Amino acid sequence: MKGRVVVLSHLDGREAAALMVDGRLEDLLVAAGPDGPPAPGAIFRGVVDRPVKGQGGVFLRLPDGLRAFLREAKGLRPGQPLLVQVTGHAEPGKAVPVTTRLLFKSRHAIVTPDAPGLNLSRRIRDEGERARLAEIAASAMAGSDHGLILRSAAEDAGDEEIAADIAAMRDLAAQVMGDASREPELLLDGPGPHLLAWRDWADPPPDEVAEGPGAFADHGVLEALGGLGRAEVALGGGATMWVEPTRALVAVDINTGADTTPAAGLKANLAAARELPRQLRLRGLGGQVAIDFAPMPKNDRRAVEGVLKAAFRADPVETALAGWTPLGHYELQRKRERLPLAGVLP
Repeated sequence: MKGRVVVLSHLDGREAAALMVDGRLEDLLVAAGPDGPPAPGAIFRGVVDRPVKGQGGVFLRLPDGLRAFLREAKGLRPGQPLLVQVTGHAEPGKAVPVTTRLLFKSRHAIVTPDAPGLNLSRRIRDEGERARLAEIAASAMAGSDHGLILRSAAEDAGDEEIAADIAAMRDLAAQVMGDASREPELLLDGPGPHLLAWRDWADPPPDEVAEGPGAFADHGVLEALGGLGRAEVALGGGATMWVEPTRALVAVDINTGADTTPAAGLKANLAAARELPRQLRLRGLGGQVAIDFAPMPKNDRRAVEGVLKAAFRADPVETALAGWTPLGHYELQRKRERLPLAGVLP
């Protein structure tokens, strides 16, 4: 089917959501399961345990024997209770990454307790619409010390819908921030795939929302998942990209196939640069990524890097591009927002 379709169903008993655009799988969210690690966005009351020498951070005790790692450790003392939010998935055997900068995020609004002020998404450019939204925000946040960001999805949404969204996040923030207990406790679960799909795939709005046990099969999601079990990705013209996670990093290798000319190398590298964010997103891969591009003249690197930067700017997962290494590889660092697909599917 043409258009933008949000598909809500389950995979192997786990809640899952897929975004199909013109028949191609563009995004995939799968829950970790009841025994999995806490989802990003979960808010805990942790207790400061001990500093981590050489890393400038501190460990925290969470409920059920979990440990968290917080980089912002200045001024903290052992035994101090602290509200923290999970920022990503931990690597195997490591502590859960957390921050003290809490966000209460919904479809239209983000309430920011530690960042006062009212802000609108820069993607909303119409001055009349910005004035309307600013008025709604000021009214809905009157009397609150918390900050607010109105997301791009609020553009053209109804006044009452936006105000209700702001009120819900404001009330939730007040409830969580007002908790005065001292023992480790889970205060707010991280959002599941269906909630994330409703929250984050609303701009642009979908043409269709499909749900139910057979929805993944009916809309081609299961067929698309079959290719994600292989490391090899076809780039066209005989070129391929191999995406292979290791314990230390994700290795990406681009090959031109039979045509080894410089023109073929540049063509394959440009195609890989466009496709790589989608492949990392669908496979749930993060951390350090090292790319071994196909051989090409050095003066072509700027064009490849430009396409790579543009592709990652459009990707929802936070990624920092580090640049070229002395050996000619390209490195980047990607936030671990999702569990690796290989670890959550049979």
